[in-house]
This record gives sequence, structure tokens and C-alpha cells, in this order.
Amino acid sequence: MHDLKPISLIILIFLFLILHSPYPAISAVLDDIELPDGFEITEYAQGLGDARFMAESPDGIIFVASMDRGEVLALPDKNGDGKADGVKTYVSGLKRPNSIAFHDGYLYVGETDKISRFEYNGYDKEPGKKEVLVTGLPNNGHFTKTVEFGPDGKMYVSMGSSCNVCVEKDERRATILVYSPDGKDGKVYASGLRNSVGLTLHPDTSALWATDNGRDWLGDNLPPEEVNVIEEGKDYGWPYCYGDKIPDPDFKEPGKCTDTVKPVVKMQAHSAPLGLVFYDGDMFPDEYKGDLFVAYHGSWNRNVPTGYKVVRIKMKNGQPDGINDFASGWLQGKKRSGQPVDVLVGPSGELFVSDDMRGVIYRITFPEKN
Repeated sequence: MHDLKPISLIILIFLFLILHSPYPAISAVLDDIELPDGFEITEYAQGLGDARFMAESPDGIIFVASMDRGEVLALPDKNGDGKADGVKTYVSGLKRPNSIAFHDGYLYVGETDKISRFEYNGYDKEPGKKEVLVTGLPNNGHFTKTVEFGPDGKMYVSMGSSCNVCVEKDERRATILVYSPDGKDGKVYASGLRNSVGLTLHPDTSALWATDNGRDWLGDNLPPEEVNVIEEGKDYGWPYCYGDKIPDPDFKEPGKCTDTVKPVVKMQAHSAPLGLVFYDGDMFPDEYKGDLFVAYHGSWNRNVPTGYKVVRIKMKNGQPDGINDFASGWLQGKKRSGQPVDVLVGPSGELFVSDDMRGVIYRITFPEKN
């Protein structure tokens, strides 16, 4: 028997990895995704590791934070075929980055224990030297940090809780913090937010909207997940209450709920809503204009799994007016084939969806309108 040639060995290894992959092929996943009539979903980029939050750069390039790789990746599509030309490592050596934001000539990164930034001169240019703006952020429990800039030019940072339900000793936990763009003058902006991973601005009012993940171990259907409109100085309830000012059974202190703010949207418990974005593009049908898309990362401890999809929250006169599945199918029975993290409206009006389970970004389009 002759020894296998190196090229044959490589092919055999490749086939073995495909056949023994714990996940179905991406083509099979795409076939499972259900969308409203006229919409299409394709793979924009793959091999991204834990693909978390995305942002569009000033020069129109899609970027994504890769948590396990400790990198920020640039995904240009210069030939305009709807698929990334390649994956370019723009920044490396980061500590579990979850989110990115472009502001005033800088790329900001929410690392697990700090906020840093890099001067940005284009995706094909070297970034500036790393500047660490905020240090010493606690990174146990809910460890991700999400960065967003408001119309006031200030930097907002979400900080999850250290626990399922408890009274925090560190006042920064379970809050949204606010800083000047250079990381100074930090303070608590809003509290009572157990884990507000997703932040976005309303395109008309510029109000800050945020998802919030409710506590566990109150059964399959409690408490509801939330979307909140964040206002300075407001308390959104956790840990003493949830939903419509309902006292948490671990505390039973209804007086603590009197002045808390109710969510503007209540969603299925344990859906784990993360990224959210208002649709302000021109590709989708007109009735989608201004609606809110939310990525459900999916349940981990529910008897009947839920989530693993993207939902559309219809808006009417500036207020939420019902929730419908928009892109679903990453959950088939109890088997999952992907976990949506973030949603981003692209430069052509498409909707990008990141998936940290598969290391993929999907692109959803509506070709019929063109």
C-alpha cells in the first residue's frame, strides 16, 4: 500500500471535518430560514469566530467584533456582489471585545474590562495607536460592554449585573453609564437594567433604546424580556421588580417598584434579546420604514427552547405596535443551528445579522423592490 500524498491527506482531513462538524452546512441553515415573501437571505461572511456587534465605518465598510479571537474585523465588499471580499483583521490583541462604534474619527471598542479607541483613517490603513479610555470595569457575571454614542456626543456604555438577581455592591453594575468621548466624567446614567446588551438610537427622536435580559429561574414564561427607552436618572426595576412594576418574589418589596419605569415592549421570557436597530434604509417595502428589528440570541435553560431568530416590532405613531417573526429557523425543535447577536442596516438598505455560534454574518435583502 502506497503512502498517501500530502494533497490527498489534506482532502481526507477536510472531508472528515465536514462530515463530523457539530453544525449543519451553511447552505442547509439558509434553506431553513423563514422570511416574509419577497425577502432573501445569503451568507455575507464566514470564519469570524464569535461574531458579535457590527458597525458601518465612515467609508462604508462593515466591521464586526470577534470576541474569542480578540479582534475587530473589516469585511469590505468592493465589487458590490453582496458578499465580503475577504476578512481583514483590523485590530487584534483585545480582551473579549463585544461591541464597536465609530465616532468623530475614532473606532471605539467595548472590551470586557475597558473601553479603548483607535484613530480611524480607512479600513485599508493602519489604525492609530490604542488609547485606553476607561479601565477597571468589572467583568464577572454579565461581562460584555456595549458602546453607543448619543446625539449629545457622549459615550454610553451598558454594564450588566454580576448575578441572576441580587443587590449589587458596585453601583456601576446593571446600569447604563455615560462618559465624555475621552472616557472622562463617567457616571451612572440609568439603573435597574439587569443586562442591556443592545443599544440603539431612534432615527427621529435620537432617544436611546435598549434591550434588557430578565432574570432566570421564575419558570419558562417569567419574567418578560424588555425593550426600554432609556432616560437619565430613571430606574428600570431590577432586581426588585420586573415588567409592569411586578415585585420580584425574592424580595417582595412592592414599594421599590413605585417609581420604576415600565418597558415599552415586553417579549417572550428567555429569548435573550441582544442587538436592535430601527430600519431606516430604502431597500425594504415602505411599511418597514421606522420599524424595530431585534436579534434573539436564544434560551439556555427553558424547558421548551425559544428565541434563535430576528423579530420585527412594528411602530405606529412612534410607539411599538406588535411583534412578528421576521427571520426564523435557526431553531428546529430542540436543535439550534445559529444564534443571532446583532442587526445592522447596511449601506444599500439590506439587513445584516451576526451569528456568534457559526461565526457568520448573514445578509437579508428584498430584491423585488429593485
